[in-house]
Amino acid sequence: MASAITVIYAKVIAMEEVVSRKKEKEDASLDAALRPQKWDDYIGQDRIKNNLRILINAAKKRGEPIEHVLLYGPAGLGKTTLAHLIAREMNTNIRVTSGPAIERVGDLASILTNLMPGDVLFIDEAHRLNKLIEEILYPAMETRTLDIVIGKGPSARTLQLELPPFTLIAATTRIGLLSSPLRSRFGVTSRLDFYSEEQIREILKRSSSLLKVKSENEALKIIAKSSRFTPRVANRLLKRVRDYAEVHGNGAITVNDAASALKLLEIDELGLEPTDRRILETIIHKFNGGPVGLQTLAAASSEEEDTIEEVYEPYLMQLGFIERTPRGRSATPSSYLHLGITPPQGNLI
Repeated sequence: MASAITVIYAKVIAMEEVVSRKKEKEDASLDAALRPQKWDDYIGQDRIKNNLRILINAAKKRGEPIEHVLLYGPAGLGKTTLAHLIAREMNTNIRVTSGPAIERVGDLASILTNLMPGDVLFIDEAHRLNKLIEEILYPAMETRTLDIVIGKGPSARTLQLELPPFTLIAATTRIGLLSSPLRSRFGVTSRLDFYSEEQIREILKRSSSLLKVKSENEALKIIAKSSRFTPRVANRLLKRVRDYAEVHGNGAITVNDAASALKLLEIDELGLEPTDRRILETIIHKFNGGPVGLQTLAAASSEEEDTIEEVYEPYLMQLGFIERTPRGRSATPSSYLHLGITPPQGNLI
């Protein structure tokens, strides 16, 4: 009897894993479908788009690849999308990789030697490249050569390979972790900023059209307010609200559907998730509002340091809920009021 139950349980787990993988593939295909395919579809970041257009048109007239581009800013603002649009505008191929994926010199050498003239190489999470890989990139970016050391000891020799003309586009959420020599080799460095609520609404309208789901304007406003001013989050919330509307409504997204779905997801009117609130409450209740160091905060809130610094902290600082000082992180009076906690005397606004 016990063995039969074990077999049934194993089958249920296997079915759940299959469903989970299928859902992940569907979400990934939807994300790709929602990604802008041309400049006019890319909403926001006008200053960066205008500068890149000039760069691309000038390079086209000269018949050469554009200069290397470094894009930085919080996650989900469109760095990867911009890289694909640049490649499309240049009418060339794009090779996509990431910093953690390039572990050895051989990995980078394999990628660089397989590039075709004019190709775009996109490296996401560039701040996670190790220093040895960065040093190999220097001559590749400047003189289009790849220096490979063959052998060891006194008999070692250097083989220099010529590389085709190419453009490196790097993206990072933590530009401060890139070495100064690497940053200086990019011809263009652009920071992506958080979007306005109006821009997020335009993105949601476009995404609703692509998903073929009817949405009330007021419902999109509710989703936009909870989107953390980030297109990736906005599209993710739109898909979850759409699911809710299909199950509990008639498929069209209404104000009630948006509000109910966000409440079910535990996302408040400012887009704060349970983890955001836990971080703020940890600072307030366990450390008297701070300051508290990042390592201590991570341990106390059961979150990774990198996750706090890259995912949650930028938005909390944007809202003015967290203050970062040399001594650590502190909760501001605004965060107390948002959580319904009375600020200590002396911190009242």
